[in-house]
Amino acid sequence: MKYTPNSPAVIKAMLDSAGFSSMDELFADIPDAVKLKGELSLGPGRGEMEVGRELKALAARNLNTEDYPCFLGAGAYDHYIPAAIDQLLLRSEFYTAYTPYQPEISQGILQSIFEYQSMICLLTGMDVANASMYDGGSALAEACALACANAKGKKVLLPDTIHPEYLQVLKTYAISGRMEIVTVASEEGVCGQEQMLALIDKDTAAVVIQQPNFFGNLEQVQNLAEAVHQNKGFLVMAVDPISLAVLKPPAELGADIVVGEGQALGNSLSFGGPYLGFFAASKKFLRKIPGRIVGQTTDLEGKRAFVLTLQAREQHIRREKASSNICSNEALNALAATIYLTLVGRAGLHAIATRCHQLAVYAARELEKAGLKLKYQQPFFREFAVLLDDPAGANRRLLENGIIGGYDLKDAMLLAFTEKRSKAEIDRLVAVLGGKA
Repeated sequence: MKYTPNSPAVIKAMLDSAGFSSMDELFADIPDAVKLKGELSLGPGRGEMEVGRELKALAARNLNTEDYPCFLGAGAYDHYIPAAIDQLLLRSEFYTAYTPYQPEISQGILQSIFEYQSMICLLTGMDVANASMYDGGSALAEACALACANAKGKKVLLPDTIHPEYLQVLKTYAISGRMEIVTVASEEGVCGQEQMLALIDKDTAAVVIQQPNFFGNLEQVQNLAEAVHQNKGFLVMAVDPISLAVLKPPAELGADIVVGEGQALGNSLSFGGPYLGFFAASKKFLRKIPGRIVGQTTDLEGKRAFVLTLQAREQHIRREKASSNICSNEALNALAATIYLTLVGRAGLHAIATRCHQLAVYAARELEKAGLKLKYQQPFFREFAVLLDDPAGANRRLLENGIIGGYDLKDAMLLAFTEKRSKAEIDRLVAVLGGKA
């Protein structure tokens, strides 16, 4: 898309029609502290060819995961994306599709959403899934809001092993006063069970557990599920979809609501987004979960058909009865996840998850051989923290050696391992962190 600026004459006509005498008057409400003083240092105007050449040169200064092996995770992961996904996503029927309000002309996109919902239910073991959310953080916040709206209390208990960005989003939602966030200190990189159990009472609407947690460790869930259910509250789990190929599904652990970040399912890192939040729940929340649900039915001729069945969104029902103001969702990202899961299948997803775990175990063993220690001695899936005196400096050394390092935890580095990594790449990582490269 090209950008054609307005001429001074057009700008003046627009200002006159709006009743302003200048651009400064139009933007008078913007504080001076955040206003740009002077012109942008862009230099004189240039032709399209020259500008294109300069922009390409600037873009070439960025490193990406195709240039260097990446061990950075912390919520977004460098998984392999089958080539077929982009080719199918770019079909005009999907790429230009918006909200499928008219089912008679939207059967394709409606079916893709229905298949997505079905696959999320298969992964999580839950009864129902909606047509996607913005990202993992907003999905978790919406889950807690739903729990508070359907429980007697409004207290939400969660350990500090939750992704910090998820916690920030949750605290933003809590400004409404409809939920009270209580963070429980972790013990050795996992939820402090005794402290959490002691805090669960009749005012507890939800207990939140991330599995694996932000540090990559696996949490004990069963006791927490039993305790919160005894007090008429709900268990909310934020899960890694890849891990569900090898871990027990949340439904079997007693989860009432399951959310997570779906970026790992066929969506690229994309410099941070857009991503995909998935949301699944038990059938008691069928008419209350945010967003919308596509259902399967038959038409007047008895043929299989799809339709937007439930929409608890504020533009469809009375605002005071809406469970959420979530509107536009991530349908194209959800389609990518659907295609990904279809392409890899059950066996493929299990193989991917197994390889991630095996590579992480190999890396942990090799790092310990090199004299380094893990921050936590806990079971993990594909991510763990290794103790380092200067993680930022270690990351600089890794980059100098052609490696994108991990997440800086101040006293440790959080390293992630996907199926794209190789033994040779891990050996290079160990050599640099162990001071032998």
